Amino acid sequence: MIPHLPQIPIWKKAPLLRLLIPLMAGMVLQWYLQCWIGFIGLSLLSFLLAFTCTYFFSLGSLYYLRKLQGLLLSMVVLCFAMYVCWQKDLRHSSHWYGHFVQDSSVFIIRINEPLVTKKKSYKAEATVTWVLNGEKQHKVAGNILLYFSKDSLPPVLKYGDLILVKRPLQAISNSGNPGAFDYKRYAAFQLLYHQLFLKNEHWVPLKQSSIEPFRQFLFDARASVLNNLKKYIPNEHKELGIAEALLIGYKEDLDKDLVQAYSNTGVVHIIAISGLHLGLIFVVLSWLFNRTPGLKKSRHVKAVLLMGSLWLFALLTGGSASVLRSAVMFTVIVLGKYYFKQSAIYNSLAASAFILLCYNPYFLWDVGFQLSYLAVLGIVLLQKHIFRACYFRYGWMRKIWEMMSVTLAAQMGAFPICIYYFHQFPNLFLLTNMLAVPLSTIILFGEILLLILSWIPLLANGLGMLLGWLVRIMNNAILYFDALPFSVWEPIYASVFSTWVLYALLIAICSYSIQKKRKVLIASVVLLLLFAGLQTKKYIELQSQQIMIVYHISGKQAVDFIVQDRYLFVGDSSLRADALLQQFHLKPSRTSMLASKEVTSLERLSSDGTTWQFYDKKIWMLNKPLSEKDTKEAEKVDVLLLSKNAPVLIADLLQRAQPTIVVFDASNSLWKIDQWKKECEALNLSFHSVNEQGAFIFTIQ
Repeated sequence: MIPHLPQIPIWKKAPLLRLLIPLMAGMVLQWYLQCWIGFIGLSLLSFLLAFTCTYFFSLGSLYYLRKLQGLLLSMVVLCFAMYVCWQKDLRHSSHWYGHFVQDSSVFIIRINEPLVTKKKSYKAEATVTWVLNGEKQHKVAGNILLYFSKDSLPPVLKYGDLILVKRPLQAISNSGNPGAFDYKRYAAFQLLYHQLFLKNEHWVPLKQSSIEPFRQFLFDARASVLNNLKKYIPNEHKELGIAEALLIGYKEDLDKDLVQAYSNTGVVHIIAISGLHLGLIFVVLSWLFNRTPGLKKSRHVKAVLLMGSLWLFALLTGGSASVLRSAVMFTVIVLGKYYFKQSAIYNSLAASAFILLCYNPYFLWDVGFQLSYLAVLGIVLLQKHIFRACYFRYGWMRKIWEMMSVTLAAQMGAFPICIYYFHQFPNLFLLTNMLAVPLSTIILFGEILLLILSWIPLLANGLGMLLGWLVRIMNNAILYFDALPFSVWEPIYASVFSTWVLYALLIAICSYSIQKKRKVLIASVVLLLLFAGLQTKKYIELQSQQIMIVYHISGKQAVDFIVQDRYLFVGDSSLRADALLQQFHLKPSRTSMLASKEVTSLERLSSDGTTWQFYDKKIWMLNKPLSEKDTKEAEKVDVLLLSKNAPVLIADLLQRAQPTIVVFDASNSLWKIDQWKKECEALNLSFHSVNEQGAFIFTIQ
């Protein structure tokens, strides 16, 4: 009888995992605490010296000090991570342009990429190279975002061009709407802190600066790929945008409603260059190389060809952050597979994450980074167990179940964090992935073949028509499933704490299903009760939810009255007709409030057009002068909302109302808001400017 061998713990099979944890902890600490570099350097030196000193002890002493030695090494890595995070922040550099900016500054700016066409502007990332303050010239560094207005002549700028600009920099800010995407933090993680909105009279072209040949190669390759796709793939039914996104991650031509349908059905990952795409190429190339005479016995040639092919695809698709992240991950996996036979997949994953985070610590907050690693981890940990849970007699059924088990494992690894970010769960993800993944795989390799055959117009035209037809089938199928009333479960409450609890519950349940230990079962029940308690607490809070929100949407009047899970919208009809603006500004707020049902009336809410009674609170909404019939004794008003540059003076309004607070929404001009603010300050009135302070949230107690 073969004795039962103890299972080796993951942290022993993957020693780099033990270094990855303090690395991530150090980066989180530095981001939130913003420690002084002197403190970081002193701490790093102290722990490094202490760790080095342990090697001077005898072997017997080292055995007893091994835990201390491990702790010291973890602290060294943690302090190193804090330094990497501090160093990545360009604002700490003495050459950052922000240190030299004055009101009268003139900037020399270099365009870093081809201009991208937006709805109302052209967008490009650029580098500030010089700041001119009178006779003083400062050579600087740091990137900004440029937006060129379409109202004037289209700019003919390209990568490497220099322009002279005399405009005040605008700090990148958030809308301030509840639940909204934290764009300011996202931009900071891209080392972007300012932006400029320019018309043709605001800038002067200069001679082109020296360009980087490698970057120019990437841009030319990307443009060539896009031109070939646009030339041969029809776009009668929005096929082109999906084809571009599927192959190279280009999203400018995507239809927003179609993207939402892909998200609702759980297959949005196929139109974002990720580990799926490189994984498909890796699997196919591995299969080919293992069956090619002269290659299957040479691990060195196979490793070089595999890594070269992966990186060639990554660079030809534009070298975006997501595809580079996947390329590094698969490079480490290839090295581990061919040169370290005992290397665990966990060690390869930890090594790739360690490398990427040392290169850019802000990847740690990137949703794509988190989802890709969690999905791969789910596949590695759970796929075999899920596959073995069911046995099918026929081979074709086993193949289908194997594909389903991969999808289930990936979804189990990623769904808690998906719920946290998107507050929804795609109920039909298994069915849609079974359809979309094989179809998108065929389309992906078909597009690669199209690029290879692009010099033969007859073959390229035929293949392009076929690919367009396949994309149309996939789009129609996704739209069909999205239209089903039960396709998506939303909104779902999730906080940081509830997400950690959900992951702990998932781990406990999976562990019990594999090990059948009673302690794990008890832990699962406790975690389940805790998670249910958090959801119940939120549901109880929802029953007493009574909120008025004045949104920050530039040039628009937008107000929501929310009672429990119902909301009533008051605002511009143009906003109601603009699905994109609603998706970006209104839906995140309603989702965060768990308000999913739009209604035309609410109990305890009434209005005569100007005066709104919301429970026991009185609200005035003015976008025009009060009529003469409204002249009466001043009444108490809880909120006075001014919109559309209403031609009123605050002093005159005080004769008719005694507001607790005056709110200026984003439909007003900045000059009008400044005028009202001065009047309020003179009259000692409280006020809230939505443009400056974000959305106004009025909670009824």
